[in-house]
Amino acid sequence: MTSYLIRRTLLAVPTLVVIAIVLFGILELTPGDPLADLPLTIPPEVRDDMRAALGLDQAWYVRFGLWLHQLFIVEPLVAIDAVLGTDFADGRKRIVSYQSHAPVMGTIAERLPQTLWVVGGAYVIGLAIAIPLGVLAANHRGSWIDHLITLTTLTGYSMPSFFIGVLVIAVFAVNLGWLPSVYDTTHMVTDAGSLWVQIKQMILPVAVLSLFNAGLISRYVRAAMIDVLTQDFVRTAKAKGLPARRVLFGHALRNALLPVITVAALGLPQVFGGAIVTEQVFQVNGLGHLLIIGIQGNDLPLVLTLAFLFAALVVVFNLIADILYAVADPRVRYTDA
Repeated sequence: MTSYLIRRTLLAVPTLVVIAIVLFGILELTPGDPLADLPLTIPPEVRDDMRAALGLDQAWYVRFGLWLHQLFIVEPLVAIDAVLGTDFADGRKRIVSYQSHAPVMGTIAERLPQTLWVVGGAYVIGLAIAIPLGVLAANHRGSWIDHLITLTTLTGYSMPSFFIGVLVIAVFAVNLGWLPSVYDTTHMVTDAGSLWVQIKQMILPVAVLSLFNAGLISRYVRAAMIDVLTQDFVRTAKAKGLPARRVLFGHALRNALLPVITVAALGLPQVFGGAIVTEQVFQVNGLGHLLIIGIQGNDLPLVLTLAFLFAALVVVFNLIADILYAVADPRVRYTDA
């Protein structure tokens, strides 16, 4: 198992480099100029100086190499300095936004908690809803319970998140006035009252994302459970007189978790992607909103770094899914040979 994890980790490095090359190539070919919005009264020589200051006068491969160096060497050194109080990254040039001229990773770190509040809460709630619903639908396959759960989950999965977001805002924020329609990212949790305010403003965006997550994952749970419930070991457990709950959750569910783990682990990066739209609807000042600002301003370092981090999430959670396979099913083992 140890050597397998080492091999997978080492394999992830060239994978991430290839992803970075593809992302940089796509964004480099995208039309747009970060200095296009400058006033026309600025002299050409000043514009040239500004382009040189941003590094836009250099060849694409020079800028790409510098970005790789900053991402994989400088930024980790900055993180080490912050933890240990050292100065390994002192004087090194960091990835800087074209728009704000601030370090990109610092800006991402500031926005990350807002996204994690929404995305993390939505994913946990979505899983907590999806697994029981999938098990219940599979256990009552073909009944009205199964049809009702299927209709509900398919509706939540198929409806666009921006449409559901606008709908719940119109109902619960505008008409009923129960919940806020805009997420206040400046709100700080200091006591029970402020915690309740934070929970209230999280309800709508978290509910929209949770509905999508629950709808997707519950379909896989149902399909996997139906397949497992027809196998011999489940019939044997029932014939031995084991309680139905133990058979269902102790035997069947554990063996049905392998495909569900894949969907759940690889689905988390998709939730970050879906949060881009949801953050726009609810004005959550998180990573999704930051990405939109970067795209609108042709901010290549910001957009490239965010897109790479989203892609890296897929690689990381793919490895996590492989590890969880062995935890969920003792029959799955990765040899050290």
